[in-house]
This record gives sequence, C-alpha cells and structure tokens, in this order.
Amino acid sequence: MAKEKKDKKKFARKLLHKYRLVILNEDTFEERLSFKLTKLNVFVAVSLGIIILIAGTTFLIAFTGLREYIPGYSSANLKKQATELAYKTDSLQTALMLNNQYYESIRKVLTGDLQPMILNRDSLVKSQQMDPSLFDLSSSKADSLLREEVSQEDKYNVLETAGTQMEFALFPPVKGTISEKYNLKSRHYAVDVVVAKNAPVKAAADGRVIFSEWSAATGHVMIIEHNYGLLSVYKHNSSLTKEQGDFVRSGEVIALAGSSGELSTGPHLHFELWKDGNPVNPSDYIDFE
Repeated sequence: MAKEKKDKKKFARKLLHKYRLVILNEDTFEERLSFKLTKLNVFVAVSLGIIILIAGTTFLIAFTGLREYIPGYSSANLKKQATELAYKTDSLQTALMLNNQYYESIRKVLTGDLQPMILNRDSLVKSQQMDPSLFDLSSSKADSLLREEVSQEDKYNVLETAGTQMEFALFPPVKGTISEKYNLKSRHYAVDVVVAKNAPVKAAADGRVIFSEWSAATGHVMIIEHNYGLLSVYKHNSSLTKEQGDFVRSGEVIALAGSSGELSTGPHLHFELWKDGNPVNPSDYIDFE
C-alpha cells in the first residue's frame, strides 16, 4: 500500500515537473522565446487541440456546402432534386405519348382512316389512370330499360347525350348545292357544297380549333373539336381566319371558301363530321340548301 502511494506521488511529480522550452538564435545563441511547461499542460493543450479540430470538422461537414465534396457523402438536397427530376421526366414522357396519340388521331381524320380513335385529351389521360377491370360494368334491368328509352329518343341525333343533357344544334357552315354526297363505299366521308369563291365558311358549333394548316391534297384545312367527341372538318378553303388553339362560336366565320389543293375541281366546301372517331353523314343533321 505504501509503495502504491509512493508511485502515485512520483507520477504526480513527473506530471507537474516544470520544463522550460527555449527558442534560440542558431548563430548567436540569443534567447528569443521561452515557455515554462509541464507534462500535464502539454497533455491538456494537445487534448483541447484535438477536440477543437474534431468539432470544427464536424461543423464544416454538417452545416456548410463543403460536405458535398466529401467522396461518398450523399446530400439530401441532391436526392430531392433527383427525385423531382425523375417525376418530371416521367410526366413529360406521358404527356409526349398522349400528344403523339392525339396527333395520330388527327392524321387519321385527315386521311380518312376508319380505325377506332380517341380524340379527347382528357379521355386519353383518364385511360392511363383507370383500370376497367376494377369496375363492375354489367348493366341492371333498370339500366337496360333506361338505355333503350334514351336510344329511341335520340335515334336521329348525332349526339347520344343531347336528348337528355342539352339541345345541341349544328349550324350550316355554308349554304349551296351539294355536288357530291356522303358515301361510305367510295370513302367519301363528306358532303361537297358548291359555293362562290371567298364565301364565308362558318363554324358548325362551339369548339376549339385543333388543326389549321395547309396540305397539298386538300389545301387549307381546319378541324374543330366540339363537345361530346364531335369533330367538324373543313377542306379546300382559300384562306383560314382562325389558328390552332382558338376558341370559336357557332356560326362564327372561320375561313373563306375556295378551290385549294390538288383534289379540288372548283370552288366548294368539303365538309366532314366525325363522332367518336367515326364519320357520320352531315346531311342527316344539317340543311345545306
């Protein structure tokens, strides 16, 4: 026990034993600086220096932008930006696909392709989001009776929903003599109405212009999208007064009649009417004469 106490005192004396650190001029041995030190002071100073160094490094990593230069360090902000970019890329790819389908539908109308088409962008978006297998689509007896009643009421209406929701009358785009009638067998999905050159061509109903361009075969062409999946097409115009994206009212002048395009043989309006991607006879719903 006495030996242990003696060793402890000896160790304490070593820690507290004073030393002097002197800095001399090498040539003249002149004393420049001197410090009185103990082993305990050196140990405390080194420990504090290490602690301060660790604390400073931790602060730089945690609260400054320098942390992003450390190899292998993952920034939460960079992760957030990457996730947002991934979502935007996916949204842009979906929008591009829908636009391509939409423009392909317009192309089919221009070329007279009768394959089923979806011409409403909202419907395209919903078709990407809804799974039909999740819904019970079987009709009840009451539903079947109601459908039969509505179909009888709207038998001669271009819009199946018009009889129950609202009156939807089509405005004659021009008045004149029909030179060529609607004919499915010959793939003439329109009526050709003879009119004077530069006669005003009017919108058949309220809607939005989705195509207003020139084509070599049919000249100046305009396509208007209306409610209930209805499209009206106006070809061989001498000029167009509306641009793509414009909203038009029923009876509003949208073009001037003419004989533009390789397939035209004289001043007339080539007028088509499409319902849910299928052509219908405009003469059944509009009186041109």
